[in-house]
Amino acid sequence: MVKSKAEELITFAQTLKGTPYKYACSDPKKGFDCSGFVQYVFHHFNITVPRSSIAFTNVGKTVDLKNAMPGDLILFTGTNKKVRKVGHVGIVIQASDTIKFIHSSSGKSWGVNETTLGSHYKARFIKVVRLLE
Repeated sequence: MVKSKAEELITFAQTLKGTPYKYACSDPKKGFDCSGFVQYVFHHFNITVPRSSIAFTNVGKTVDLKNAMPGDLILFTGTNKKVRKVGHVGIVIQASDTIKFIHSSSGKSWGVNETTLGSHYKARFIKVVRLLE
């Protein structure tokens, strides 16, 4: 069975779990910020994506959260949910009853980890974008 591009991307992203958080960094030997992590993963598959989280605002095709698929990008506000502009990005790894995403977090779960879309992130949710077709 041939893996889809999304499956390959997620499998590769998961090999980076535990990499520490490092602001403004996209080097797995030093650490990742959220957009550095996403850029590093997509670049591995020769897919160009922006380097800053806010630059993801206008890329790809916006899809409803209920139609999210593994490999899509999930965009959030930064730590202040009242500032409704993109400040955090992750990659959807599971889209069934529960959305699960992989990202590099500066919060309690510091570094590259998998997170479920719980109330903390739902409050910060902005949109889902699809780059893979």
